[in-house]
Amino acid sequence: MRVQLFVTCLNDAVFPKVGLATARVLEAVGCRVEFDERQVCCGQMHLNSGDEASGRDLAVRMAEVFAEAEAVVSPSGSCVAMARHFWPKLAGDTGRIAAQKTFELSEFLTHRLAQGLGRGWTPEFAGRVAWHSSCHGRRGLGLLDQPKALLRQVRGLELLEIESEDQCCGFGGTFSVKNPDVSLAMMDDKLDALEATGAEWITGTDSSCLMHLAGGLSRRGSRLKTIHLAEILAGGAD
Repeated sequence: MRVQLFVTCLNDAVFPKVGLATARVLEAVGCRVEFDERQVCCGQMHLNSGDEASGRDLAVRMAEVFAEAEAVVSPSGSCVAMARHFWPKLAGDTGRIAAQKTFELSEFLTHRLAQGLGRGWTPEFAGRVAWHSSCHGRRGLGLLDQPKALLRQVRGLELLEIESEDQCCGFGGTFSVKNPDVSLAMMDDKLDALEATGAEWITGTDSSCLMHLAGGLSRRGSRLKTIHLAEILAGGAD
């Protein structure tokens, strides 16, 4: 299968290793990974901030880029939720076609493995890992057990879960900028729960949430580190 990598703005500009790890994982399960350099922002930030015109322009651009793809995969539940729920509304039939082909990495992998593909894939990562469930992935895409099921297949990894799994980390894109006090309070609650697990790592499906949590960990002087799900599945951080 030919798969277009939808890398997202944040990964492209700040966390390129996540995009590279995603490509390696997709290749490991038998996909031919392609990258269309015409891709831009998905439009979510603009739409969330009330700039519907710019959000629509970007959604139309992205829908046109991906409309002919066999499948589109992204290491971001947040951006995929934007594509799935808003591209059809903003970009019409082209948006609907593109949205139907766009998947978050863990849901795509779960489907591929269920089809019996990627049987020779044996990811390894040594460490105690706490799972952070991002809001857009959990509520927007229904990502509940899919990422954790993949983590349970990783050799050497001990998966740790928290009772407050469904609670937001406080990032919320521009929410954290517009409401910093509330955002930081939410982050502190989440970090308290994550640190209580005794984990060495926090993982999730969104670099945005992990970036937010990493900032809080740094200010705390915590030894707990963040790592994207794709990096774990690709064999660990470089």
